[in-house]
Formats: sequence, C-alpha cells, structure tokens
Amino acid sequence: MIAQAQSQLHTIRDLLRFAISQFNKAGLHFGHGSANAYDEAAYLILKTLYLPLDQLEPFLDARVTDTECSQVLEMIDRRVTDRIPVAYLTHEAWLGDFNFYVDERVIIPRSFIAELLQTQLSPWITEPDTIISALDLCTGSGCLAILMAHAFENAQIDAVDISTQALAVAHKNVQDYGLEQRIDLIESDLFSALHGKRYDLIISNPPYVNAESMMELPQEYRHEPENALASGLDGLDATRQILQHAARYLTDDGILVVEIGHNRAELEQAYPRVPFTWLETSAGDEFVFLLQREQFPDD
Repeated sequence: MIAQAQSQLHTIRDLLRFAISQFNKAGLHFGHGSANAYDEAAYLILKTLYLPLDQLEPFLDARVTDTECSQVLEMIDRRVTDRIPVAYLTHEAWLGDFNFYVDERVIIPRSFIAELLQTQLSPWITEPDTIISALDLCTGSGCLAILMAHAFENAQIDAVDISTQALAVAHKNVQDYGLEQRIDLIESDLFSALHGKRYDLIISNPPYVNAESMMELPQEYRHEPENALASGLDGLDATRQILQHAARYLTDDGILVVEIGHNRAELEQAYPRVPFTWLETSAGDEFVFLLQREQFPDD
C-alpha cells in the first residue's frame, strides 16, 4: 500500500488525507499528545517536513519531492505497522509551550501537574519566590523539573529517577534548556539517595497503572518503559512509598503534589484519615492531590 501510494500522492493535502485514512483504518490509539487521527497526521507530516507546526493551511497544496514523500510515508508506515507513538518517531513531545526530546528510554511526557505549574500552584503557593528547594520525584525525561525551574525562578531542583537511561534523556533536556546549574539529576529509588535533604515543594508523577489496566494497555503504551507505568495490583505501590516517607523530606511549610491517574477512590479508601486536597485540572479534580507538611502525622 505504501509503495503504491508514493506514485499517487503529490501534495501535503494528499499525504494528510492518506495518513488520516490509514490511521483510522488501523484503529490507532491516540493518547500521547494528539486526540485524533487528523491532529496526529498533521503533526507528523509537518514535523517530518520541517514545517511550522502551527501553519498547516498555507502548505496544504504545496507539492512534495519524491524524497519528502518517501520520508513521510515511512513515518506513516511505522506508526501504523509497529504502533510506535508519534513522539518516539519524531523524538519530540510537548507540554504546553515547552518541547522535550524523548525516546523509548522514557515515558512520553503527559501530566496534569504541568497545567498546575503554569499558575505556580496558586493559591497553595502565594509567594513563588520563596520556593528555594524543590524535588521532582520520578522525573523521567526531566520535563516537570524543567517546568518547575521556570515556575519558581529561585528554586534549586533535584530531579530523581531510578532509571539511569531515563536520566540520560533528562540530562539532554536539562542541557537544552540551559538549566544545568539549577537542576541536579540524581539516580535514586524514590527518596533512598536523598538523605538529609528537605524541600519546600515536592512534585511527583510516579507509576500508577494497576495490574488489570496494564494487561489491557493499547499497543502504543507497550513501547514505553514498563517500570514507569506499572505500580502493583492496585496502582498505588509507588504512591504508598511516597506518602510513607515524604514528610521527613519536606520543610515545615512544605507541600507535596502527586498525580495518581484514576486511583482517587482506591487512595481515599486506603487512607481514610488523610485530608487530601484534590486539585482542579482540565480533566477534573480526581487526578492530582496536594498535602501540606502539617497534614502528615509526625514521624
């Protein structure tokens, strides 16, 4: 199909139509930055042809060279045949206005915490300049640490991950944003390598997929590191560890913010006496909780 198509597709409009048809026919899953076949096809084509990502319309009827057509069709074929997420094909993912290098050593950035950092966690943090030390637990590509550095300009940030491969990707992103002096990348199993450290703010988007959901994941997600997704039978293994230890790493007025996917009911059932504050995101108030240091029981 791809070989036959090359001789018949001449413009970006042709390629866009073809890609959308192939994506829909294959029943692809869209959950890594695009919500539908049109958006994903448009991004993949524009990125492959080095065109502005926000200017499809002026180029729709532009003719492509045979080489360009071949390059785009190769991307479409890999997306359809191997179910590789577009972010891995282009080595780029976006959170708001920030873009990051990604490959299969890290999960593709997606976090409601990114939305909350745009407002500097207001109203829970009223004076962003007073955030001096911060921690991004399970940093992956380093994306949230980088967003934190922009939100809290006085903060020195530790970005922690258990995976040396993930930290290599994070290192590239930290370098790309020129934040080597403000973000320290640390290999650690959660808090294990952070002895004696205390933070004004801890954020975490840890693994939170439960065992049943792991069994049912679309093929696209199976390209991502399993240890960055799976978190035990109920999806709360990592979150339990965070709740058990976080208080001793927070300053007296420190705040913990954790994303937990669709596990709100399970978490509240497991911790009925913990006064979680659920933060409003674009998808509702079920996915990210906040706790202040004073809300933890004393060690």
